[in-house]
Amino acid sequence: MHVVVNAAMSADGKLSSRRREQLAISGDEDFARVDRLRAKSDAVVVGVGTVLADDPHLTVKDDALRERRRDDGRPASPARVVVDSSGRTPTDAAVLDDAAATYLCLSEAAPVDRRLALAEHAELLTAGDDRVDLLRAFAALQEQGLERLMVEGGGELIFSLFEAGLVDELRTFVGPTLIGGRDAPTLADGEGFVAAFPTLELEAVDRLDDGVLLTWQTDDR
Repeated sequence: MHVVVNAAMSADGKLSSRRREQLAISGDEDFARVDRLRAKSDAVVVGVGTVLADDPHLTVKDDALRERRRDDGRPASPARVVVDSSGRTPTDAAVLDDAAATYLCLSEAAPVDRRLALAEHAELLTAGDDRVDLLRAFAALQEQGLERLMVEGGGELIFSLFEAGLVDELRTFVGPTLIGGRDAPTLADGEGFVAAFPTLELEAVDRLDDGVLLTWQTDDR
């Protein structure tokens, strides 16, 4: 399995404002790059916080890319995966429509009524007691034939994936915007590391739109 984390952040490392509202940090060039990356992936992964804040669709937008996937014998868009420990994903969320297959990674703590409601719209994978055990969840995804995963946020999930040692590659677009705010989400939130900090190897630096795309490989994978 190969796990790529992709994110757009402001010049000061924020994913959005303290209101956690979706902001257009990058431009058309980066949007097209993200669409190409999605098209190369078997699944696109987000945390439930991203679903609740942005209600993303997570599908391939470009018709040519969709057609190319079909020509390769694949669905027009990759599968969608939501990491949602307690089953908070709304049943009318965009990721639960029929545009692509959807997997919900739940913990044992997810209430039965939520499981029943969500099972009508997605494939449920249970891993972990109070929180999703990412190692077990990703192993289950791999058993479903999902080998190349693209993670699109948010900061809590990204931190947890680095903590679990599951990230192979980090691609970060840094845009020409300053957001600020101690409560604004960053690229890697969660508890934070105090030792054994993950280290990255810089692979490429590319100017894109009015910002820069940084491509990193993890040293310990």
